[in-house]
Amino acid sequence: MLTSRATLIGFSAVAMWALLALLTDASGQVPPFLLSAMTFTVGTAVGLAARLFTPRPASAPRIPAIVWLIGIAGLFGYHFFYFTALRNAPAVEASLIAYLWPLLIVLGSALMPGERLRWHHIVGALMGLAGCFLIVTKGGGLDFEARYAFGYAMAGVCALLWSGYSLLSRRFPEVPTSIVTWFCAATAALSFACHLALEETVLPTGAGQWLAVLGLGLMPVGAAFYAWDIGVKRGNIQVLGAASYAAPLLSTLVLIAFGFAEPGLRLLAACLLITAGALLAAKSMLFRGSARTSTQG
Repeated sequence: MLTSRATLIGFSAVAMWALLALLTDASGQVPPFLLSAMTFTVGTAVGLAARLFTPRPASAPRIPAIVWLIGIAGLFGYHFFYFTALRNAPAVEASLIAYLWPLLIVLGSALMPGERLRWHHIVGALMGLAGCFLIVTKGGGLDFEARYAFGYAMAGVCALLWSGYSLLSRRFPEVPTSIVTWFCAATAALSFACHLALEETVLPTGAGQWLAVLGLGLMPVGAAFYAWDIGVKRGNIQVLGAASYAAPLLSTLVLIAFGFAEPGLRLLAACLLITAGALLAAKSMLFRGSARTSTQG
């Protein structure tokens, strides 16, 4: 698979994650862990359905135990610590800390076999982070308070877990993307256990809320994780990391389109920063015709 094609497939996950805020809001008052359990169950069904149309290999590859640990820690661990962060710190600061993961992917890629980290990857990722800052803070400032230190730490763990999952997955290109099906299944089961232990059950009401839950499971909490697996294993991981800062921008644009947010100069500035940062990070791939066949695929 061409590196550029795999990168685009990976970026389609970012585009699907842009629907997360809209669909989550439309799902009603379902508590976080129950919503996670429901949507990852649908995400598991997405993988099982895909198997019906995917040729089976003659012999199934042996999956190392470390791959199971990486996958479940990435999908379930990220959501567990993100929900914990939001319970113990203001949403703006916690979200921005958690959204350090694209920058960590770009920086951590220098440690990957066959990868080289260049100045434009770093600067592009920092520009994306600046654009993300404008969106998350709504043009205001940050107010880090010592009493929320635990919540901030949990948000930091989120960033480390997702960037670690993305980078370490690249070390196992021989593991088929279909394994994400079972990562989703494990995440659904663990999320349901957390729901029983920590939350009161509140189910969606009405067809609209149930359709929102289904939409979450089909795309941002379903197909997106399969697309991301292809991207991080076979795509340009520096470009994918920097371009991931488009998620909050695209999410805001979706909210504007549905009347839940207003456009303004702040959004324009964020758009310019994120777009320019992604283009800068991808300049070697876009402007030097460096699309090449990935050594992994």
